[in-house]
Amino acid sequence: MKFRKLGTTDIDVSVICLGTMTFGEQNSKKEGFEQMDFALEKGVNFFDTAELYPIMPRKETYADTERIIGDWFKEKNNRDKIILASKIASQSDDLDWIREGGRKLGFDKKNINLAINESLKRLKTDYIDLYQLHWPEREIAMFGKLNYEHNHNENYWTAFEEVLENLNDLVKQGKIRFIGVSNETPWGMMKFIKLAEEKNLPRVMSIQNVYNLVNRVFDIANSEVSIRENCGLLAYSPLAGGRLSGKYLNNKKPDKARYTLWPKRFSRHHTKRGEIAIEKYFNLANKYNIAPSTFANAFVNDRPFVTSNIIGATTIAQLKEDIDSINITLSKEIINEIEEIHLADPNPCV
Repeated sequence: MKFRKLGTTDIDVSVICLGTMTFGEQNSKKEGFEQMDFALEKGVNFFDTAELYPIMPRKETYADTERIIGDWFKEKNNRDKIILASKIASQSDDLDWIREGGRKLGFDKKNINLAINESLKRLKTDYIDLYQLHWPEREIAMFGKLNYEHNHNENYWTAFEEVLENLNDLVKQGKIRFIGVSNETPWGMMKFIKLAEEKNLPRVMSIQNVYNLVNRVFDIANSEVSIRENCGLLAYSPLAGGRLSGKYLNNKKPDKARYTLWPKRFSRHHTKRGEIAIEKYFNLANKYNIAPSTFANAFVNDRPFVTSNIIGATTIAQLKEDIDSINITLSKEIINEIEEIHLADPNPCV
């Protein structure tokens, strides 16, 4: 396994991070335990979860992922071996079962305190290493949208300084060690970083955004912030929801797969242009005799702004392919061929 520093901390996190959002929905508790055991055995020391998980979010399964991880910690007695990241949910029109729900969700003191305390109980731990804001309260382009459309009448959102002060209280209490953002913009990143410096408040150590061969929006502006401000990317959806594995090509619908189960929910990487690009990348991987999943993950692993690549799987075989990507370095020739495909149709899935 390879490791990189988390932001400006002295924490070494594995370049492969185990994503857990399938635990409690597509994966049983037993299967979740098997994945965590396997990942740890392969040198992965970084796990990512969220109070929202599992996905697809439902009231009946709300927060089961954190519960499964907590049960694993209790059974294995190995909390000290894992750098644990979790996330607090934000405003949403369709999450009425989380705290007070809907537009009352956010990053004010009441919400943050309720969220962290409940997460700690479920995770059976006294602290979370990296606590992340799952998505901004304010209205921005995210989850498959590209262009920002300003709403002069947007709903109230907690001021950045207040958010950092609320998180600082949790740091002082020892409930969290460091903070991160997710689905954030360059403006948001810089706003948080600048305020932290000016007010001596917790510094954002990472940004968790989507990044893969068919969605490289992060390259445009966030990448510079990540590099210059030492606030690396925790890349999620490195396989575009599994589409870059090639298993959905030619309209295939694999059993129990995400796009088979919830085609409307996971539409962001399912476009006509995207399928054309995915087939090209699939063929390129086969040309060099590299498993398509391993190929796509290897590209993400080696990007200069990436701290860790959050992989997800529903089987141990898939998990092995994903983790094996750490041993692959794509040649300059392959990278050039990737760029040819990319430049022919940049970001075909947004």
